[in-house]
Amino acid sequence: MSQTSDGDGLLIPISEHDNIQGTINAQIVLIEYGDYQCLSCGEVHKMIQEIQQQIQLCFVFRHFPRIHIHFQAQKAAEAAEAAAVQNKFWQMHNLLFENQYALNNGHLLEYANEIQLDINRFLQDMTGHVHAERVSQNIQGGIQSGVSNTPALFINGVRYRDAWDTERLLAAILD
Repeated sequence: MSQTSDGDGLLIPISEHDNIQGTINAQIVLIEYGDYQCLSCGEVHKMIQEIQQQIQLCFVFRHFPRIHIHFQAQKAAEAAEAAAVQNKFWQMHNLLFENQYALNNGHLLEYANEIQLDINRFLQDMTGHVHAERVSQNIQGGIQSGVSNTPALFINGVRYRDAWDTERLLAAILD
């Protein structure tokens, strides 16, 4: 029987398969389920970058592309994972959020080139949908933890449900 959350608790613990900034054993662990085409996720991305300049935390990004409304979000997530296998997840992650309106195949290839990925490997990964299962696993884990919309944040395993502004998020993180 699969477990599901009431939406306030994270059910999928951090693992070596996650994309992680900082150390896993940090006092504060912030997990985001996000979508590269979601404008609110883009705003939260900026907030998290601001907070990371102020405090030490472990930040984990998990994919939750809402493909029924964001038609390029799945490809963008797969592109981020294709960059991850070349140890450039965060560079691609940042480019995708900085260019949320430009996520078609040509743009994704430009970003891969910009961060100096092995383009042949990147193209093989993208055309073969090599990382689609990984993205799907993130989505399923999010659903198990009650995620239905993006952005969804968990602070030390507890769902953040306050306003989307830097001061409130920082206060919740430090609480």
